[in-house]
Amino acid sequence: MVEERVVEVREPGGSTHTHTTVYEDRPRSGGGGGWMIALILLVALVVGGYFLMQMSDSRVSRDSAIERAADNVGSAAKDIGNAAKDATDGK
Repeated sequence: MVEERVVEVREPGGSTHTHTTVYEDRPRSGGGGGWMIALILLVALVVGGYFLMQMSDSRVSRDSAIERAADNVGSAAKDIGNAAKDATDGK
């Protein structure tokens, strides 16, 4: 948008002077600051997602290890039961 301001000055002797000033509004250029913030947020999101996936994988690994340990305890209990049965049967 362009705005003109005209100033008229009258001297005591009767002479008149005019001065015109033109103001032009220029759109501001952001300078890339917005893009930089968006890029930083995107990187933070990717890094956060990576760590979240790693944490999820470690939970799965932990649960799987617990399941294997429980299976091994069950097998050992079965073996002990079979050994006790064999001992009572006199084998």
